[in-house]
Amino acid sequence: MYGVTITEFIQKMNLKNFIPEIDSDVAVLSHPDVNRPALQLAGFFDHFDQERVQIIGFVEQEYIKTLTQERKMEVCEKLISSEIPCLVYSRSQTPDEDMLDLCRRYKVPCLGSEKTTSDLMAEVIRWLNVKLAPCISIHGVLVDVYGEGVLIMGESGIGKSEAALELIRRGHRLVTDDVVEIRKVSDETLIGSAPDITKHFIELRGIGIIDVKALFGVESVKETQSIDMVIKLEDWDKDREYDRLGMEDRYTEFLGNRVVCHNIPIRPGRNLAIIVESAAINYRQKKMGYNAARELYNRVQANLGRALV
Repeated sequence: MYGVTITEFIQKMNLKNFIPEIDSDVAVLSHPDVNRPALQLAGFFDHFDQERVQIIGFVEQEYIKTLTQERKMEVCEKLISSEIPCLVYSRSQTPDEDMLDLCRRYKVPCLGSEKTTSDLMAEVIRWLNVKLAPCISIHGVLVDVYGEGVLIMGESGIGKSEAALELIRRGHRLVTDDVVEIRKVSDETLIGSAPDITKHFIELRGIGIIDVKALFGVESVKETQSIDMVIKLEDWDKDREYDRLGMEDRYTEFLGNRVVCHNIPIRPGRNLAIIVESAAINYRQKKMGYNAARELYNRVQANLGRALV
């Protein structure tokens, strides 16, 4: 089953491992939410989300201290034995020996964080939502152009990587070349990233593989980027009618999310980098409420109205 190992979780959240002898690569997080087991410590286990990260905050810890030894062992054992992935103490709290013994017995990682409970919960949910989001891999190039994530697609050899290289030389940032991993983190947001094996590399036919980070510096690359626009490159077809005004946006779809899409015909002499830059700027203008095509249409209509008077 796809998920995040507790080892990766510990490293990312900078957590203290109270029981390092438990193999943290075995337990896997498969749910992007967390749970504070207050009701469970009170004995109510109906509808318990045991697959979530279980966080013990200040209130839960103080409640445990009010329990008798017998009652504490009863509810804590029921909690730990219910196949939870891990137990995390916030606010630099530490578990008592009874809790540690139960975690050892049922091989449940017991962890600690210096963060407040609310901050820890927000950070864990945010990170797990990205790591566990639905993911697909597609062929293309993803570049950050003026803060807009532009996904360049097209057949092999059409010039995607060359366009990306020129954009990098003009001060924009590469996210990934050739393979783009797309994650759906919400109904509005798609995040693109590079597979670890090809990160920061670009393939140029006739030259080979180049390391963008090594050649152009760390400011020329980016780890992740939202996908705001798709540009599909295709060979010029003189018999085809292409959109010349852009009155209505066209869309493509990934994982159920719609993304604005432009089909750009390629012929000798066209500067792809400038076209991509212009498309990104125009998209930003539209988001800010200005549509150049609509403005031209309004001017034409106004002139026609005056001519008919």
